[in-house]
Order: sequence, then structure tokens, then C-alpha cells
Amino acid sequence: MSRTSQKEDTSDPDVIAAFAKRIGDSRRLTALYLLTVADIRGTSPKVWNAWKGKLLEDLYHATLAKLAGGDQAMANIAAKQAEARIKLALYGLPSSAPDALWQQLDGRYFVRYDVRDIAWQARMLWRRTHSTQAVVQARLSPVGEGIQVLVYTPDRPDLFARICGFFARIQYTILEAKIHTTQHGYALDSFQVMDLANRGIHYRDFLSYVEHELARDLDPAQPIQAAPRGRLSRHQRHHPYPTTVRLEADAQGHGHKLTIICADRGGLLFAVAEVLMRHDVSVYAAKIDTLGERVEDTFLIRGEGLLTPATQHALEADILSVLL
Repeated sequence: MSRTSQKEDTSDPDVIAAFAKRIGDSRRLTALYLLTVADIRGTSPKVWNAWKGKLLEDLYHATLAKLAGGDQAMANIAAKQAEARIKLALYGLPSSAPDALWQQLDGRYFVRYDVRDIAWQARMLWRRTHSTQAVVQARLSPVGEGIQVLVYTPDRPDLFARICGFFARIQYTILEAKIHTTQHGYALDSFQVMDLANRGIHYRDFLSYVEHELARDLDPAQPIQAAPRGRLSRHQRHHPYPTTVRLEADAQGHGHKLTIICADRGGLLFAVAEVLMRHDVSVYAAKIDTLGERVEDTFLIRGEGLLTPATQHALEADILSVLL
């Protein structure tokens, strides 16, 4: 359950269906959920956080609905939209406010996001659906830890690298990335990020800083700023973690899954994002798991660099070279 919640795209109905089939019934699901929470929290206080709790909770409820015979995919999209309109009305927005944006989004978008996020994103973008400038909005995470950052801009290959580079420079860790491309060619990306150093940053000022500085970094007229490459800790140098890069076809047939296990250090995600960009590979979802000084990152990817075994091996080799 831990692996599925932290490494799979649990917004995909096929992932939930496969997990529910393995579990069998709601009684076993509840027992597994309680055991998983207890196991993670009992391992180390540094391993558990509110974000991991939210991932497990979402997986639990989605699987429970599937076991009860419900279809979480397309059936409740209309209900989500109706509830989001109610939330938007609380801010004085007309019921038609999100229509221009929602017309550019497919059903997969509404499956991946909950009502709270759908309403927030619609409120931030309803008058900027065709904005030529990057829209960056940040807020305290509804989960309770870190911040949530929305990026909306005309899509281009270097976006993920630019965003990873920005967060690496301000020493924030990306916990999850949801990447979505609209029907009119815009990237609608959501990032859950957290300051693992616990520097006690004043968030009200910090949110404005993220919105201004990240929007400036996304300006295509600006060169990509390199992220500083962090050093390995003394413990990592004397007790190195084995580095593993594994690329395999996604079980649901949407693309490929890239798994990276290695020692954590600053600039790691930016280095990986640069390699993916060079190989013409795009990320459509990412889950980042930091376990002390070790990371287990999973990327769901697609692109020209994955079409043949030769290009796949070249991609794996290039990623391995920047991690060693």
C-alpha cells in the first residue's frame, strides 16, 4: 500500500482497479491501511509526514469505493464540477466562470484532482485561460505541510527543468508533481513542495516570493539557471547508497515509468530533468520520496526518447552518469 500510494498514479482508474483486485475486500483493505500507517510512523519520525498520510488516505478511499462497486473515473466528474461551482460562488464568481478553462481540460484532469484543487485552480485562472505570460500561484498546502504551487503557461520542453531548478536553488523539495497539458497547448502543473530543513520561513512573504521569482524564471527569454549541485554528506561518502536507475513500460500503457534510487543531494531533480529534456522526454506525473538521506523517485514519462530500446538505454545511461 505504501509503494502504490507513493509511486503509482492513483488518479488512474486502472491502478485503483489492480490494487483493489489484489486486496480483495474492504475488511482486508482497512486492516492493511492501519498496519501501513503504524509501520511507517513506527519506523522513524522523519519518515512520516502529513503528505504521506494524505496519499494513503486517498488510496484507501478510492479503493474502498472500487470494492463497493463504484466507478471513481468518469461517473462523478459532473458532481465534482457542480461542487466546485458552489465553492467558486462563495467568492462571488458567476457559475460560468470556470467554463472557458474546463472546456480545454479532459476527463483525466477531473479524475486526478479533488474538488478543493479544481475550484482553487479555476478561481486563479478563470480570466487568464489564454494568458501569454506564465501564471504562478502559491498557497499553504491544504494537506497541512509545505506549500502548493500552480504553474500555468504555454507548454514547452524546458518547463519541468526550469521549475525543478528554481526549487533546488531555494532548497525546497518537490514531493509530488501533477503535469497536465490542456487541449489548447498549455501546461497546467501542480507541485507539492516542502522545506525539509525546517528553516521557519514566514510563509505569507514567501508565497509572494515564489510567485514572482518562479514566473520570472519561466520567461522563455531568460536562460535556464543551473541549480547548484549539492555535496554528499560525510555519512553518504563513507556509507554510499547503491544508485539504481530503472526504466520500464507503464503497466497501464500510458508511457514509461522511471524509478531512481540514490543518495539525496541538492540539485538532484534538476539534473534528472535536464537529461529528460535533452532526450525529448516529458514528465506527466512524478512522486518524490525522501527517506532520510536516500531518495526513491518515480517519474511517469513519455516522448520520442522512449521509442526504441537503443534510445531507452541511452536515457538510462545519461541519467546514471549525472547521479554518480
